[in-house]
Amino acid sequence: MHLLNPKKFAQTYPDEQTKQIMLKTIDFFEGLGLAKTKADYESRRWYEEFLAFNKKEQIFATLLTPENYGDNARWDTSRITDFAEILGFYGLTYWYCFQVSALGVGPIFLGSNEALKERTAALLKQGEIFAFGLSEKEHGADIYSSEMKLMPQGESNDAQGGPNYLAQGEKYYIGNGNKAALVSTFGKIGGSDEYVFFAVDSQHDKYECIKNVINNQDYVANYRLNDYPITESDISERGQKAWDDALNTINVMKFNLGFASIGICTHAYHEAIDHASHRRLFDHYVTDFVHIKQLFVDSYTRLTAMKLFAHRARDYMRSASEDDRRYLLFNPMVKMKVTTQGEEVVNMLWDVMAAKGFEKDMYFENAVIDIRALPKLEGTVHVNMALIVKFMANYFFKPGKFDDIPVRRDACNDDFLFNQGATKGLGKTQFHDYRLAYKKCTTSPNVEVFKKQISTFRKMLMLARPNKTQIKDIDFLLIVGELFTLVAYGQLILESWDKNKIDDDLIDQIFDFMVRDFSKYALQLYSKTSSTKVQQVFCQLMLSKPVRNDERFNRILNDFAYAKKDSYTMNP
Repeated sequence: MHLLNPKKFAQTYPDEQTKQIMLKTIDFFEGLGLAKTKADYESRRWYEEFLAFNKKEQIFATLLTPENYGDNARWDTSRITDFAEILGFYGLTYWYCFQVSALGVGPIFLGSNEALKERTAALLKQGEIFAFGLSEKEHGADIYSSEMKLMPQGESNDAQGGPNYLAQGEKYYIGNGNKAALVSTFGKIGGSDEYVFFAVDSQHDKYECIKNVINNQDYVANYRLNDYPITESDISERGQKAWDDALNTINVMKFNLGFASIGICTHAYHEAIDHASHRRLFDHYVTDFVHIKQLFVDSYTRLTAMKLFAHRARDYMRSASEDDRRYLLFNPMVKMKVTTQGEEVVNMLWDVMAAKGFEKDMYFENAVIDIRALPKLEGTVHVNMALIVKFMANYFFKPGKFDDIPVRRDACNDDFLFNQGATKGLGKTQFHDYRLAYKKCTTSPNVEVFKKQISTFRKMLMLARPNKTQIKDIDFLLIVGELFTLVAYGQLILESWDKNKIDDDLIDQIFDFMVRDFSKYALQLYSKTSSTKVQQVFCQLMLSKPVRNDERFNRILNDFAYAKKDSYTMNP
């Protein structure tokens, strides 16, 4: 599984249309060039050329229209995430425009209003963009407290042909809120606690775009609806289903954040290796220094692991069903774990780049800013970790039986993502036995060390699980969650290794840092003032060193990490 190189784009697809979308997108950005994209980024200029390109090539229409609502369109997570990675590679602002458009159409295609779906598909075909009006300034992620209201206007008004409702309220932090053809807006029916999703036009005179709340090329709006007229034709869903549609939309779309992070890290990696391999200090190339070798091996293996995990998680997303909801664990992990690993990769590369990373003519300057955003969007790390911990008991102690999930690159519509059902009962979700993936790998010394760490952690959960006080301590649970997350992270990496014939030495080097990370979190748990004596004993037993193998390290360094030297430079 290779890192993205746009000038040697090697991904194959089951249809020519998808391949052309990726190649045309690469050609568009290489045609713009680094200087132009940097100038637009720094001046916070709205991306008119990108939107014109989308309109001409029908890209959003092709990727974001479910099957049966558009010509040659399908909702295919494998190609959506490939596109997200390419956009992240060239600039997070372009990715953000695509991401919030995907969020915006989500509640509509999840809803039951067929006429609104057809209207949305037609607008996508016209090259329009969309927005997702969920959060509010005073409430943020607390959507229970939404103050946006649809005020009923009574039967007499309906009889006269007037609107059924008038929308009143504000939304905050809404991407594309300045230009969206439709803004999917979440609120309540006035005088009740009934939830509702409805669509508004950002250019309507009763839609007030107050300001862009960030200092960026993107437009992240604070908007107000001033008695905006709403008819039944504008409502996508109401009641409990509207609530479920809000959460299920996020379930689908937050997955893309991990792939944006992979794209950012990959471009940053290309710049870092080119800089270091050509710079001489003290009569040596920077890449000759021991600590630089370690930084490149660690950043390369972490980035590869991000991609291996995210691609395998994508298989589970595409194969999900009413009886197989394992994606509900792996999805927030792509959002939380992959994006935080992305921060770590860029931090390591920045230690290589040093002052060069501040220079204004480098993509890297953008990367160090943008990589920070992804763990903090679509729910913070804390919110997603709280969700992940709910699956821990069943994951470790109550495995179910499932058919093997194949690699999913086929050209089909991911129907279940628009029929996910109710969002309750997460604690009942079952998983197959994670040990099956670990048992298959018998050639890696570091996987063997990692297995022992997992076994000790599992015993701790049985014999010294968190007490009532610790369960209320979010920081304590976050550390436990990090240990749990590493187990599932390693599981899918090994499944990806098995399915995609990944080099054995590369996997062993990946688990070198996995062993170190597990020890790091075990030490943090040991150091918590609230950890019990028994828990401390288990934490000490989890502390392990990876197995050193200089021959393996040097092979990964030269055949993988340093082999990227001079392989890609963005057009000037």
